[in-house]
Amino acid sequence: MRQAIQIIQVETNQLVEAFLVTLSEKHLQDFEQIWRAQLRASAEADRYWDWNMKNRIYLSESNYEGYAVECEGLTQGMMLIETESYRSWYSPRRRLVYVHSLATAPWNRPTLPNPTYRAVGGTLLEFARYRSEELGYEGLVGAHALSEAEDFYRRMNLSECGPDEYRENLVYFEWYRQSESEFEFEEWDDLE
Repeated sequence: MRQAIQIIQVETNQLVEAFLVTLSEKHLQDFEQIWRAQLRASAEADRYWDWNMKNRIYLSESNYEGYAVECEGLTQGMMLIETESYRSWYSPRRRLVYVHSLATAPWNRPTLPNPTYRAVGGTLLEFARYRSEELGYEGLVGAHALSEAEDFYRRMNLSECGPDEYRENLVYFEWYRQSESEFEFEEWDDLE
């Protein structure tokens, strides 16, 4: 997959062309050769994530998919999603796309005084919602957030569901929309 997208170049505040692509060896090399040293020198919560290990463990299974954003020949962000096993916290009968891992390149993070690009993480998260629609899950997406990412998920208008004791008390977020059949069922229940 290779889809043209637009992200924002912060210095000029202009939209620039980028590409949303399937995660590949090139992105893992960018992580290893460029991202890793910058992340390890930071205080970011994901500084110990190993995308090569994530690739080996998760992407060998058919229910995981990996995506990246490329711009100017560099990997600007990466995301790993799970497409079959997770259910909505609001309505456990309904499946959702679960964002297992999402990271933007160290030079794009809002913790820097002058990040290079904006809208990388948001574009990846919106793509997770698109995949949810494609899979028939009606746009439902869930994610556990590292503490530094909680505000990002709030800005993206995901519902905050609270800390999950089974996931190191990370706060769980979900894009949830009640389906028409649930609404009709709940109305019917109210009549009893």
